[in-house]
Amino acid sequence: MLAAFSDAATLRHALAFEAELARAEAAEGLIGAEAAEAIAALCASITIDPAELAEEAALAGTLAIPLVARLRAALSGDAAKALHKGATSQDVADTVLACQIRAASGLLDADLTRITTALAVLARRHAATPAIGRTLLQDALPIGFGLRIAHWQAGIAEAATRLRREVEAGAALQFGGAAGSRASLDDKAAAVSARLAAALGLPDAPPWHARRGGIAGIATAIAIAIGALGKMARDVSLLAQSGIAEAREPAIPGRGGSSAMAHKRNPTGCQVALSAALRAPGLVAGILAGLPAEQERGLGGWQAEGPALADLFLIVAGAADAMATVAEGLEIDEAAIARNLTAAGLGDDIGESAGLVTALLAQHD
Repeated sequence: MLAAFSDAATLRHALAFEAELARAEAAEGLIGAEAAEAIAALCASITIDPAELAEEAALAGTLAIPLVARLRAALSGDAAKALHKGATSQDVADTVLACQIRAASGLLDADLTRITTALAVLARRHAATPAIGRTLLQDALPIGFGLRIAHWQAGIAEAATRLRREVEAGAALQFGGAAGSRASLDDKAAAVSARLAAALGLPDAPPWHARRGGIAGIATAIAIAIGALGKMARDVSLLAQSGIAEAREPAIPGRGGSSAMAHKRNPTGCQVALSAALRAPGLVAGILAGLPAEQERGLGGWQAEGPALADLFLIVAGAADAMATVAEGLEIDEAAIARNLTAAGLGDDIGESAGLVTALLAQHD
């Protein structure tokens, strides 16, 4: 996940944008084929110091300005003139972010699938295991222990589906030009956009530079996924408490110990997920605050999205990895479950728990 948002990845996507833009425009007769190949060859071979470019970008206000200047200085004649034709800095920035989001989403999906797969197995195994249900942190009525697990699984599966949907809709090519009107492309902008999107592996779309709802939707979906992981983490940590001890994280050497109390096995995976859940709302709030963008290009709002989204993907990746380990190795103590149920003195009628487990899991099979 760090690599997906690294300087190297940012540069790679930005250079790919410029190379494939030139090729798409050459294919539509807007620039010469030789110029396009000179641009593409340079983008494939140029070496740029990310630290130097970052300083220049901070001064210029955007990455594309110093990047295009460096590329143009290394070109000559028609190629230098053809570079970046019809595009603007925000086109590069938003398209780079879309590429990074798609790469990051694929990585995250793998860990979310690990979790839902492992939880489905546990939910089925314990669907009819009588356990005490708890509401408002008090003993309630009996439930199947697997029903609680099935709710964790369903929440995470639903969040994963929501995130896939938001990424598919929102992480698209941005290509609008200086003011979003696709000027100076001889009415061939739509064709250029379609070619460029296909080359970059992104959906084609009308310019969305001033509409940030797609990015906000992705950020919100990440936060919901973090919340779903946090729900599981909260429950596991409560079930692992002394005096309850119905479930606990897997025993892994070096994990969850205490520097002062050797008897402890702390729920450190849950700790990671719950810490992420505390951080996520603030990061999303910053992105939501940028939605009222000013006219054709906002000032300060969309520029804040990239770092916040990178942070969101990093913390959800940490939470998902931690909870995948918990899900795959969760220790469930049926004797403790039975003991606590008996102590509650509320019988063992678990209602339709087993059927509900089947129904919940079937939603995402």
